[in-house]
Parts: sequence; structure tokens; C-alpha cells
Amino acid sequence: MIANLITLFRLILVFVVISLFGYHLYLDILLVALIGLILFLDAVDGYVARKLNQTSDFGALFDIVGDRIVECIFWVYFAVVGLIPFWIPAVVIARGFFTDGLRSVAFAQGKTAFGENTMMTSKWTRALTSSRVSRSVYGITKTIAFIYLGSVIAFKNSGVYPELVVGLELAGVILSAITVAMCLIRGLPVIVDGWKYIKG
Repeated sequence: MIANLITLFRLILVFVVISLFGYHLYLDILLVALIGLILFLDAVDGYVARKLNQTSDFGALFDIVGDRIVECIFWVYFAVVGLIPFWIPAVVIARGFFTDGLRSVAFAQGKTAFGENTMMTSKWTRALTSSRVSRSVYGITKTIAFIYLGSVIAFKNSGVYPELVVGLELAGVILSAITVAMCLIRGLPVIVDGWKYIKG
């Protein structure tokens, strides 16, 4: 129950953050810190659920849905304000629909866990998709990308050193592309191991 409330709080907070960006420099700095908090709470909700023995299929599903919403909203927002190209959120959203669709098929065919490792049958697919190292590296990379992009917005709004903005934006696109590449790589095992559910 508490873990689900944390996930719900994250969802509310992400909408608050994107609705307030760009009004004042000091507010932007606070919002960048809140981006870090939103992404940190992604790890906290799962830990709380396990610690309090409150794990459930609904909780796991809500956590995945919450993660998708937070991730997609940030990617779309940064594309709308012109920091990253449209293809980045398009790829992330398409990947999310495809992998979550496969998980739904697996669930309908008798798999009872809705976590990242729902369909993983081989060691390499589990390591790439649901291992602690894989999840941590991807989570950290995504956190760095979102905090960096939020910081670029704050820097642009400060009006100082405008000649640096183009370089900072280019670095943001490169960092975002690396993050999306990791997203796709982590989604590949779901397609490989999920193919049997498509054929079935």
C-alpha cells in the first residue's frame, strides 16, 4: 500500500515539475532537484514493497506503468521544448508499448508475475533485462540524462553565456541517444524470449 502511494506521488510530482519549468531560474533549479527525487523514488517504492512484504501483481504492474508514464512524460516534454529530437520519445514510447504488450500476452498465458523478468528464460536475457546491475546502470543513465536536460533549461533561462547553449544542447542529445540505445538493448531480450508467446 505504501509503495503504491509512493508511485502515485511520483506521478503527481512529474506533472507538477513539467508544468512549472521556465518561470523563474531559482524555481527551475528546485525542479531539477525534484527530477532527481522522482527518479530516486523509483528505487524506493520497490524496496518498501519488499521490506514491508507488500508485493503484489497489482503493485508490480502499477510500478511498471508508473515508470513508463514518468519516463515518457519527461522525454516528450524535453522534445516539445526543443532540447531533443522527436524520434527519441517516439522510439521510447514504441519500445514500451511493444515490450509491455508482450508481457501482457505472457501474463494471459499463465505467467503470474508482472515484473521485468516475467518472460525471461535464459541467463543472458535475465542479466540484460532484470539484473540489478542492468537496472541500476540504465536507471543512473536515465537519471543523469533527465537531470542534465532540466539543468540545460535552467541554464538557458539564466541568460548567462548564451554562446554555450548550442554545445550544451548537443551534449544533451548525445546523452539522450545513449540512454535510448540502452533502453532498446534492454528491450531486445523481451522480444527474443517473448517470441514463443507470439507464435503460440
